[in-house]
Amino acid sequence: MTYDPASANPLRGNPLETRGDMQRALIDLFDPLLPYFSEGNARVRLDAAAGHFDRAAADLEGFARPLWGLAPFSGGGGHFAHWERYADGIANGTDPNHPEYWGTVNGRDQRMVELAALGFALALVPEKLWDPLSGRARENLLAYLLHARQFDYADNNWKFFRIFVDIALDRLGVEYDRSLTRAYLAELDGFYIADGWYRDGNVRRIDHYIPFAMHFYGLIYSRLVDDDHAKRYRERALAFAQDFRHWFGEDGATVPFGRSLTYRFACAGFWSALAFADFEALPWGEIKGLCMRHLRWWADKPMTHRDGVLSIGYGYPNLLMSENYNSAGSPYWAFKAFLPLAVAEDHPFWTSPEKPLTSSREPIAFRHPGMVMMPCKGDVVALSAGQENRQMRFGAEKYAKFAYSSRYAFSVESDERAFSGGAFDSMLAFSDDGIHYRVRETNEEAHLAGNVLFSRWCPWPDVVAETWLIPSSPWHVRVHRITTPRELQTIEGGFAIARRDFEADTLSAGQGAAYAIGAEDFSGIRDLGSTVSREGLVQKAPPNTNLIVAKTLVPHLRATIPPGETVLRCAVLAVRDTSALSADWSRPPAAPDGDELLALAKQGVTVSAMNVPGRMP
Repeated sequence: MTYDPASANPLRGNPLETRGDMQRALIDLFDPLLPYFSEGNARVRLDAAAGHFDRAAADLEGFARPLWGLAPFSGGGGHFAHWERYADGIANGTDPNHPEYWGTVNGRDQRMVELAALGFALALVPEKLWDPLSGRARENLLAYLLHARQFDYADNNWKFFRIFVDIALDRLGVEYDRSLTRAYLAELDGFYIADGWYRDGNVRRIDHYIPFAMHFYGLIYSRLVDDDHAKRYRERALAFAQDFRHWFGEDGATVPFGRSLTYRFACAGFWSALAFADFEALPWGEIKGLCMRHLRWWADKPMTHRDGVLSIGYGYPNLLMSENYNSAGSPYWAFKAFLPLAVAEDHPFWTSPEKPLTSSREPIAFRHPGMVMMPCKGDVVALSAGQENRQMRFGAEKYAKFAYSSRYAFSVESDERAFSGGAFDSMLAFSDDGIHYRVRETNEEAHLAGNVLFSRWCPWPDVVAETWLIPSSPWHVRVHRITTPRELQTIEGGFAIARRDFEADTLSAGQGAAYAIGAEDFSGIRDLGSTVSREGLVQKAPPNTNLIVAKTLVPHLRATIPPGETVLRCAVLAVRDTSALSADWSRPPAAPDGDELLALAKQGVTVSAMNVPGRMP
């Protein structure tokens, strides 16, 4: 029998409906790590791939991140058979004279990140990690924590990491400088925008770090600490829940957007944290459904290595999409999804029947991230004004595409010198030499007018592109007005769908249109009267570029535009319906009125992600 990579997924076959199912899932996901604990149990090294930090910090990451799930599991009465390994590992990892010492923090350091998990676990289950330690081991641990917390933490969600260490120190009765805690709590408040939305630092991006970091840590804080900050965290989570539920499709998939997606089901961490905090921001049945459906969505994905260890990647092992701060242990932030295990079996999170997704039939506009969420036959398409991340690999693909889908994910490019071979799903790519290319990376302007998104961006300093995105479910419409002093080649892509072997898919391309029909999906793009003629083509995208499936097809429209002004108009459709050719595809939306779009470009509100304190838009 041919090996099925998905068979190694520890979630496979788990119905993921009850508390017992989630407990089993946690242990099944953890157990593959056991062979990789070091002799002194302080380090977990999973493979030879590296993050930008040293090996000791990467080994600590593999050791510490499972604690986000193990601590609530044990705190809720679950039996974990390996706490002695963790107690030994902490004793040895914080002992400067032990060969498995984690290394000393001397500035901003990955160790600061992982100590937050340790602080959380010490606060939640001190009887497992503190009580077994000898007097000397306790002294070493406290010295390690107190030393690390003196240094400056990154100006983003990292500020919560010192706060979690401080919560542990409080629980253990240790004296420390509380002014540092108060300062970071105030600075974290400075990242709050409005309506439940944060930004993760003074940056032009708003992504999954808002639910699985800012709100996740705030909700944990609100259970462990009773103060005004805790009240504010709950108030903000209540507002955020009303919006974030629209990021999920009926099957539990969320819209993959932004960085750090290798954390996978951490994307359910917000719903899990609501259960941990005992905070009914939505009816418990809805919260439970959003959490459990998301976990179930992962159960058939080939997301692990053969031994069941979570890989770097998303739907399958894929280093190409990773960040430079991802080591082999990084994916275990996925264990944030297991916070509900801390609450008892009679908690309403567990006793409430799952309720189906409550989603709007109409598009819903979100000013703060600059998105219009468009329901699409059970899936979700997020039209995006575009955000900015030039610091990280594939920032344009992760933040600046025109549309993101819960079903079709996005693709990263694999060759910056292969213009004609690029995937360019949900992007408009330009080239002036047929080899190199430019896409939207950031905006000079970004507005939301009703449900219409407008952005102004410059692929080169002397080339200006203005883009309008209009929902028309299951379609969306794009209009681009481009001003260039020289001739440019262009490629505009629709959504990527799974490609089968043996050329089993149906491909069609001609003047002004292209579509592909796969095993389950239809994806197409058609011109709506551009000022230049465009040719359709179905691109067999480079392998391992899409986040969910390793081989994809992307319908393209291609044209050469002359110097001066060009207007490109198209409609894009992707649905899980192989009969769409005779249905939705035959009923495209009309091209929008140009004068109306020009008026909208001057109206509406500025997307909040553009407004970074201390920076000019």
